Amino acid sequence: MADVNLSKAVRSNLLSLQSTAASMAKTQGRLASGLKVNSALDNPTNFFTAASLNSRASDMSNLLDSMSNGIKTIEAADNGLSSITKTVEAMQSTLRQARQDKSFKTQSFAIDTAAIGTAATKTISFEGGAVGATPVSVSLNTASGGATAGTYATTANFTPVSVGDAADYEAFSVSVDGGPAQNFLLGGAELLSVGNGNMTLDSAAEFDELLTDQGVTGVSTSIVGGKLTLSSSTTGATSSVALNFLSAFDFDGDTDLSPLSLQTGTSTPGTAASGGSVKTVDALVQEINANTALKDKVRASNDNGKLRIENLSTEELTVNGVGSDGEVDGTTGEATISGNEVRKNLVKQFNELRDQLDKLADDASFNGINLLRGDKLKLTFNESGTSTIDIQAKDSDGDPTSVNNTTLGIASAVAADFDSDVSLDARLGKLGDALGKLRSQASAFGSNLSIVENRNDFTKSMINTLETGAANLTLADTNQEAANLLALQTRQQLSSTALSMASQADQAVLRLF
Repeated sequence: MADVNLSKAVRSNLLSLQSTAASMAKTQGRLASGLKVNSALDNPTNFFTAASLNSRASDMSNLLDSMSNGIKTIEAADNGLSSITKTVEAMQSTLRQARQDKSFKTQSFAIDTAAIGTAATKTISFEGGAVGATPVSVSLNTASGGATAGTYATTANFTPVSVGDAADYEAFSVSVDGGPAQNFLLGGAELLSVGNGNMTLDSAAEFDELLTDQGVTGVSTSIVGGKLTLSSSTTGATSSVALNFLSAFDFDGDTDLSPLSLQTGTSTPGTAASGGSVKTVDALVQEINANTALKDKVRASNDNGKLRIENLSTEELTVNGVGSDGEVDGTTGEATISGNEVRKNLVKQFNELRDQLDKLADDASFNGINLLRGDKLKLTFNESGTSTIDIQAKDSDGDPTSVNNTTLGIASAVAADFDSDVSLDARLGKLGDALGKLRSQASAFGSNLSIVENRNDFTKSMINTLETGAANLTLADTNQEAANLLALQTRQQLSSTALSMASQADQAVLRLF
């Protein structure tokens, strides 16, 4: 096809119209996409910088999900701690209620003085309750006793004594009831005439015979507790025996004499006869309350002449020495006093609350992580993984732990634990320590939660900054682009008009024909 020759004016107007159309297409593209940089061809620097910023913002946006889950995990643990704290406080209230309750059971007993008497010692005893399985006895009377004789006992245990020669002897003197000294010899010749007729002192009977043969009166001999004992024939406070060693004689010097060692020993005076008595109610009250084995376990008082026994326990107390008529007589009969039912029921309540404590800890999980059971929560704060936090329950030494009855030091209770105010105070102290641990752990989780929330807000702000920065590099100004399009449309119309006019000028030659 032959080339078409355009005039200069037409070509100039045509090029201007084409340029305007291209500019309009570019402006319309920006308005349609909202971006002034749609590809690297538009502006390589802005395009790749914006892509890097958007990529980092996307990575940080992915971290927000894990941080949000972490916040909920910590909140779940804090919810558990709050409920556990309320449970421990309820347990404290239970203990305080038990401590204030004094509805211990009592029973009053008349004292049967005639049945008790003074012929033999009789007792009243207590077992069960807070006392335990081993009975604790208190005497009801003092039995009457007869007078006793004064005695003299050797220090060493008695063994047969041999004399080597008939002429050998030991000389002693004995005074009975403070009377004159009576001398006697313990020698070979004397031993040959008593007992089995040898020169060996074999028994207390031989010694008695030896004393009788030598005119010693008012004293007898026996073996008591393995020791040779001389006893006065009288009794009472003036009854006594005094023995003195005088000398020893070895006839031929062959040291065949075996010393009896009667010169060393102990002298015990006799005692006068004593009369027995039945203890009064006041005396029994004082003795029972002063007994360390019964202190804070049984309380006695005088109930108008009767012995009132108060069972300071949640368990049944058995009182031995009570007759079938209900009076204390020291016999083998028994009576029972019920325990404190209010405190006993509070033991059950305490244990039920304690069981709930562990269940609350077990249920304080979120998304499979339970910080109260010792699980570790690890959160990442930046896209490179260089900023992280590990959240886990810790003890006072900083070692990983869990929250339960064992770690809090809360043991289950038995009825005996609620018997005394002392044991209740000890448990209150343990619960106070447990509350301290719970509050410390709640504070630690609160600090962790604050850190994660701050990082969550920071991450959101950073994402907004990055996305805004990327938008500033690539987003188009729609107002400006709209104005540009309007101007280009006007320019296009003018270019079209100019092109038409140029064409008309070229057509003027046709008028010549």
